[in-house]
Amino acid sequence: MSFFMRTIAWLLAAAVTFATLGPPGLRPHSHLGQDGEHALAFVLVGLAFGLAYRRRRLLIAAAAVVLIGVLELMQFWAPGRHARLEDFLVDAATACLGFALAAAADWLLTRFRTSSAVTSEGPAE
Repeated sequence: MSFFMRTIAWLLAAAVTFATLGPPGLRPHSHLGQDGEHALAFVLVGLAFGLAYRRRRLLIAAAAVVLIGVLELMQFWAPGRHARLEDFLVDAATACLGFALAAAADWLLTRFRTSSAVTSEGPAE
């Protein structure tokens, strides 16, 4: 499962990088608007990386925020693209939300496993 999640995470990161730095005409568009598209993309990236790298989630989250900033700055050199502080803030915040959702999912799964282990053992005598 870990290999699968890591593959998904890196594929999402590659897709977001292409959408951010690639030609504007090849970028997917939706009815969510620019901020909505950014939020959806980066919450999924944060969630995927948070699930893929459970033991180093905080370190990976910090690296993600730095790399999101680098990605935004790289748009200065990409033809037809523009770097905006608002985009960085939305991207970084929603990636962190994705990491928080991954942590919450881990916590819930751990709690569920613990409670079902106690239940399956039967009542204490």
